[in-house]
Amino acid sequence: MLPYKTLIRLNRASNVSIYVQVCNGFISLITRGTLQPADALPSSRVLSGLIGVNRNTVKLAYEELISQGWAESVERKGIFVLSKLPTVSRYKTEDLVNDPGKQTTSFTWSNPFESSPGSDNFQRSILTIDDGFPDVRLTPVDLLMREYRSLSRKFYGKNFLKYGYPKGAKSLREALCSHLADTRGLTISPEDILITKGSQMGIYLATQLLLSSQDKIAVGWSNYRSADEIFRYAGAQLVRIPVDESGMNVDVLEDILKRETIRAVYIIPHHHFPTTVTMSIDRRMKLLKLARAYHFAIIEDDYDFDFHYNNKPYIPLASIDHNHNVIYIGSVTKTFAPALRIGFLIAEQKFVDACSSLRQLIDKQGDSLLEEAFSCLYDNGEMERHFRKTIKVYQQRRDLFCEILNTSFRNILSFDIPEGGLAVWSLFNRDIDLKVLSQNALKKGLQLGDGSFYDNEVCKPNGLRLGFASLNEREITRSLELLRKII
Repeated sequence: MLPYKTLIRLNRASNVSIYVQVCNGFISLITRGTLQPADALPSSRVLSGLIGVNRNTVKLAYEELISQGWAESVERKGIFVLSKLPTVSRYKTEDLVNDPGKQTTSFTWSNPFESSPGSDNFQRSILTIDDGFPDVRLTPVDLLMREYRSLSRKFYGKNFLKYGYPKGAKSLREALCSHLADTRGLTISPEDILITKGSQMGIYLATQLLLSSQDKIAVGWSNYRSADEIFRYAGAQLVRIPVDESGMNVDVLEDILKRETIRAVYIIPHHHFPTTVTMSIDRRMKLLKLARAYHFAIIEDDYDFDFHYNNKPYIPLASIDHNHNVIYIGSVTKTFAPALRIGFLIAEQKFVDACSSLRQLIDKQGDSLLEEAFSCLYDNGEMERHFRKTIKVYQQRRDLFCEILNTSFRNILSFDIPEGGLAVWSLFNRDIDLKVLSQNALKKGLQLGDGSFYDNEVCKPNGLRLGFASLNEREITRSLELLRKII
């Protein structure tokens, strides 16, 4: 007889009934091959004594096994594993322990993400210099929850719990039309907008429709790595274009266009990632002219337009594009809170319709109730008030952060004071190993990137985006003092 006392383990503190646990124990033994078809099970009296449960509990477990089709009762003989079950090879745990090489993949699959860097967990309560996130402590969560509760209590609010329009809540799309017209001079209709779960989804959807294997897309010499990986996953070839203090060098792009077919250009003209530089107006105009002449799409990633400190920001390429070459992607997430996934994709209606259809294959729709709540915040002016408040706070933090960098890190790194955004692009001396620095910082209680996210096949800048927005004045002083000591 098998050692049922050790094979069937019971958790008496569990909410699962004991007889169900016994039943599940036998199912596990059958599916692992420990019990074979037609094997006899111990009598209820014997098993109850072995595992220390009431005999009626064992009877209930056996009845459940029989009802599920794992066992059968043979008159005057007892309970047996169902004889017509397929034979399962005996699973020997000790074999895998002694010979790990025996562990094989159960099925064939490809993993194009093996070299992708792991994501950091920024929800840990540890002093962190991130790469440019908003301060969630400034987020008016109470106001958002107020609208959330108000909608859910109204009789029509229950409708938002049903499937909705895949492009997103119409009220939010209408609110964004008004907001984008006022702040960016962008004239669009609600049907030109697809609400996404952040700008990352927008980039992915646009890429899947634009690019096929071996198509070429122009990107910055330094660029947002996650976008690069999306393009490569689509099978596209990346054509690197230099980026200087005036943004992407479109003269170089023009020379390449004369020799090669470029299907799309990915650009972050407002606070380029990672360098934070802003593209000049003349280069923007020339890029639009090239797009018309060579018929390529422009994916404009405008992830943090709302944060500009010294003067009024340039309006997006999408606002001055009269030939419908621009696919405009933005995010409310960066403005509000990273975990609240609200973004948008804007393009000509047919392209947006196609993106909406593609989105439904993996995600039927967004969070309707959350989208409705956000639309209320836009309509009642709370979002605008939040923008104005945080811009003042972040500018003060930027000034303090850069002042400390300028005085305490003068011989360690170089930087330019950013006109906007939430981070300072800092190039460290080459004798500073950022991976070692990151490891040593973590030991001292400071979470800091290691620079690898900004590296690519042609550019290894030994730099970090040092985010200042998510830290208050005291935390800025403390974190930079600690970083200086570690270096």
